[in-house]
Amino acid sequence: MKTRLFTLTALLLATAACTKDELADGDRLPEGQYPLEIARITLGVEGGEAQPWGAPATRVSEKEDGNSSKFDADDKFAVQIDDKGEVGTYTVQNDGSVEAETPLYWSDKDEAHTVSAWYPATDGTLDLGDQSQSLAYLLSGTGTGDYLNPVTLNFTHALAKVRVTPTDDALGEVQSLQLYTYTQCTYEKGTVVQGSQEGWIEMKKCEYTENGNAITCWEANVVPDYKITKLMANGTEERNLSSGITPVAGKFYNITLNKDKGYTDDGQGNYTVTSAEGLMNVAELVNGGKTDINITLDTDLDLTGKEWTPIGNYEKQYTGTFDGNGKTITGLTFNQPETNNVGLIGNLGENGMVQDVKLDKVNIKANNNVGGIVGTNKGGSIIGCSVSGDISGVRQVGGVMGWFTGNGIATACYHVGSVSGSEYVGGVAGNSSYGSLTACYHVGNVTGSQYVGGVTGIATGSLAKVIACYWNGYDGNGIGLGRGEATQVDGTTVTWKTAVDAMNAALQSAGSEWRYELTGALPTLKK
Repeated sequence: MKTRLFTLTALLLATAACTKDELADGDRLPEGQYPLEIARITLGVEGGEAQPWGAPATRVSEKEDGNSSKFDADDKFAVQIDDKGEVGTYTVQNDGSVEAETPLYWSDKDEAHTVSAWYPATDGTLDLGDQSQSLAYLLSGTGTGDYLNPVTLNFTHALAKVRVTPTDDALGEVQSLQLYTYTQCTYEKGTVVQGSQEGWIEMKKCEYTENGNAITCWEANVVPDYKITKLMANGTEERNLSSGITPVAGKFYNITLNKDKGYTDDGQGNYTVTSAEGLMNVAELVNGGKTDINITLDTDLDLTGKEWTPIGNYEKQYTGTFDGNGKTITGLTFNQPETNNVGLIGNLGENGMVQDVKLDKVNIKANNNVGGIVGTNKGGSIIGCSVSGDISGVRQVGGVMGWFTGNGIATACYHVGSVSGSEYVGGVAGNSSYGSLTACYHVGNVTGSQYVGGVTGIATGSLAKVIACYWNGYDGNGIGLGRGEATQVDGTTVTWKTAVDAMNAALQSAGSEWRYELTGALPTLKK
């Protein structure tokens, strides 16, 4: 870096009798005649677990390599000798040299004075909140020297740098990124005093080259020692980091941003769904072989406009627990009239469970074994679930479930809407000859040609049980063929109030934690 002697004019005008070897008075140098000379300024590189900033360089803006940075012309930094006395101000020039704006002078010829420097040149409050156009910087530097030897100032960073690099599949979906941390800090002499005002920091879009490839990223400089646990894409899509980072001053940290899968995985087989895409993605996982994972909804989901693929199929039955967590899935749509085993869950295996699921505005058109919650139940449990919408198929079609083929159960479930098919058609279940229905109801039309019921199409097997179930809106029997406690709510002899009392008594007798409440026209469920 080019070295420049400062206040050259002042030196030429000074008394010729004073040179650098002469003293004005004892050990003191002539006042104002021996300026502090800065030979060069560099940036120290720190090691450690995090990556260093890059090759030695000073910076107030980033270089094209993405790993190092530089001072810009007209940037000012402050300088002080021995941390006392006057403070000088020095300005970076176009050629990278520095020039004194308020120079400092040596007052004695002692050796090895400590010289400190900092950027910005004044103390104050640094706003970190919007770095979308340029990054915020805070630097401190030190060096040693005397009146005979120019000083080299080595600057280090008082802030840490965080870079987020989206993967290829995520890149096209990212227009902006933010980090949650301190948005301000107070500082003195290039050192952070205190961070303040937690919030979102706007990051700056950047690009660097690695192995000949252009890499797009986002960067921000942050206050050290604040644990960063989350970021946000596009101003709305919040993401938790898989492992939070607590940045250290002078280090930079690279976060790889994968495409949002719409779910989180704890590594123990428990999946939490956070978006409609996430629900479709976990369906793929189950159908790909992870049949025993547990799935929990974290939010309401809207599947409108998406073609649904049921969770679990004939070859791969779902055997985990699907917990709707009281959330609502809206707009589940399936329109493949030749397909079997269709519902939110296509095929529920033995010991599998679906609970606390609410389906709204369902529209399903399929072939055999069709239901809103489960197509085929091979010994699993369906508890505390509700469905609204229209469901149609050919054989074994029900509002909640299509077909029991094992000793499964459906407890505290209901369907509101139309159910249509050819045979084994029911408002709650199409065929329940191999399972039990307890405290379930249906409201709406049911159409079919054979074995049709307001509650279930058929319940003739030795394992069939229909206990305290009700229907309304269908003129035929509650059970198309078979036996059980299925009662029509006609509004006079049997009201929804009497139905609720009977269903709740059955639930209490069964030891269920679910109950019906009648606060509107129809009963709803509560846990």
